[in-house]
Amino acid sequence: MAQLGFAIHTHKHTVSDATLKRFAKLAVANISDVMSRTNGTVDLRPFHKGGKILGRAFTVKTAPGDNLMVHKAIDMAAPGDVIVVDAGGPQRNAIIGEIMSTLAASRKIAGMVIDGPIRDVDSISKNKFPVFARSVSHRGPYKEGPGEINVTVSIDGMVVHPGDIIVGDDDGLFAIRPEGADALAKLVEAVEKKEKKYSCANCKRYPRSLLGRPGFTCQGCFEITRFEALLDLGREGSLPQECSLP
Repeated sequence: MAQLGFAIHTHKHTVSDATLKRFAKLAVANISDVMSRTNGTVDLRPFHKGGKILGRAFTVKTAPGDNLMVHKAIDMAAPGDVIVVDAGGPQRNAIIGEIMSTLAASRKIAGMVIDGPIRDVDSISKNKFPVFARSVSHRGPYKEGPGEINVTVSIDGMVVHPGDIIVGDDDGLFAIRPEGADALAKLVEAVEKKEKKYSCANCKRYPRSLLGRPGFTCQGCFEITRFEALLDLGREGSLPQECSLP
């Protein structure tokens, strides 16, 4: 009889490489807008040197402060997977540190998401291997269990299923169901295309866009009239009619 609280499941990913690649350049903020700003994480943040996290979810449910099943997950996860750990949220014991993140990177895992603390932040922050976590604690983990692998988990209130697309940047993280991924990517791509319409190559301090700034002008830029922007974006309210950048 299996011991209660311990379970290891297998999962066959269904997201194609082509679908995954579509999210590589999409901003989390724009994904959030398209998804009505009701999903995703808000309390987890990146601790690595910089760069997006993107891959298929390999989920872990573990007892707070215990990383036994996280070790097993590193052994099982395929290259390109993101190990997503529901470790109980705000806790006192770190789930991973320098050794485990380095091991995961050597296995070509795409990153780690920990809903709980981590440690060895100085080392992790100097490397590009993506690590998102809730907090930091010097206290190390236990290795007793229980825990489960490839089960549905909750990360900062966001439901994550095995095989979901995990995408994250400095603004946060999203888990995207495979069956709606291409449709979502198409909508986000349309938003980003519209943003570029209101971008200006001369505005070096504001490289992303002038979206949502009706009437915003600066030297060397084209002018967006307030009327045009209100019609196009459906925005209301009084905003500055001009602006000059230093």
